[in-house]
Amino acid sequence: MSILVDKNTKVLVQGLTGKTGTFHTEQALAYHGTKMVGGIHPKKGGETWGSVESGAQLPIFASVAEGKEKTGANASVVYVPPAGAAEAILEAIEAEIPLIVCITEGIPVMDMVKVKARLDKSKSRLIGPNCPGVLTPDECKIGIMPGNIFRKGSVGVVSRSGTLTYEAVFQTTNAGLGQTTAVGIGGDPVKGTEFIDVLEMFLADDETKSIIMIGEIGGSAEEDAAQFLKDEAKRGRKKPMAGFIAGRTAPAGRTMGHAGAVISGGKGGAEDKIAAMEAAGIRVSPSPARLGTTLVEAIKG
Repeated sequence: MSILVDKNTKVLVQGLTGKTGTFHTEQALAYHGTKMVGGIHPKKGGETWGSVESGAQLPIFASVAEGKEKTGANASVVYVPPAGAAEAILEAIEAEIPLIVCITEGIPVMDMVKVKARLDKSKSRLIGPNCPGVLTPDECKIGIMPGNIFRKGSVGVVSRSGTLTYEAVFQTTNAGLGQTTAVGIGGDPVKGTEFIDVLEMFLADDETKSIIMIGEIGGSAEEDAAQFLKDEAKRGRKKPMAGFIAGRTAPAGRTMGHAGAVISGGKGGAEDKIAAMEAAGIRVSPSPARLGTTLVEAIKG
């Protein structure tokens, strides 16, 4: 199995006609037949988008609701610029799209607070924003992850960092383990899906035999996830895990990379996160370059 996306996922692209949306939609179409079924643009409904690389053509709809009705789409990906991205997410929520993946970086925090409030009362799940997306090898690629480094296998990957998601995937491919699904949850302080949500899915998935979790400084999501894993282990649900915390050397009060990666008031530092993860049975890698070997060691016990 996989989590979140598979060969039956049908994807609408919000922001398809822009440069970023065009590029990554072409990449998705080229990846093992990911089902991209249409684009959304309020002023271009009825037009057709054509891929130069693949020759594929996709219909453009004036709204997400129309696109869902006419294509049966069960996912959308948002490549809309920051100023309009929250409204695009809200439109997808209103249309009851089950899975929404927002790649956009730089969405104002207050915009996301409004989205989060609506999301909590909806039938939709949001991945992101400011994330690389979701990919199930050989089945579905939503977002900006490089498909060529993936191989179908047994490792579930969840990460706040985009580039370290790729690093974990590359290393587990080279180790001969492969992946079930990789999920980049994004590094913003207000986002749709947290570590616990994804870890719950991986623990429940029989084909996911081990897990890599990559966190960052800032916030308490890693500590919360560690407590969740400890509680689940007491119930007999436990899988070999490797982890890493990015930004270990960051000084207090300074944002490092992501908007959510800031230490303040003595909280959110790397040492506490690492200690919590180790206490939960996660084998923490000394460097991102050793994620793959650290997971192999965790699997061997």
